[in-house]
Amino acid sequence: MAKEIDFPPVWLAGFAVAGGILGRILPLHLAWNPAAGALLVGLGLALMALAVIQMMMARTTIIPRRDPAALVTGGIFRLSRNPIYLGDALLLAGLLLYWDALIALPLVAVFMMVIERRFIRAEEARLAEHFGAAFADYAARTRRWI
Repeated sequence: MAKEIDFPPVWLAGFAVAGGILGRILPLHLAWNPAAGALLVGLGLALMALAVIQMMMARTTIIPRRDPAALVTGGIFRLSRNPIYLGDALLLAGLLLYWDALIALPLVAVFMMVIERRFIRAEEARLAEHFGAAFADYAARTRRWI
């Protein structure tokens, strides 16, 4: 895949489109879908925003495949080593619920596997290279997702 488009938001959009199509073909409307979907979308966006703000305050990059300038371990990063990707997964799940695409919910797990393999593993290797024992300690006490 061309490096210019191999970014997590592109993968998120692709999974959302696939899920939306599945939901159009086989919709399953439950009364709570819109509310639960909106709640998850809001939580996902808030989680991403908090993480981005923290990374900006630490003056480190949010762009995959770039070298980090700082190891952010406080705030929301105490709960998850990857709060932006977790926010992406919540956003995807919320959209699928909102769109009555319950049949597509397994795509959230597939999305998380793709993100882990394409981005997280390399990012964690880069963090280990740059921050050594500090990253190892952080990784030992903080889960990758939640």
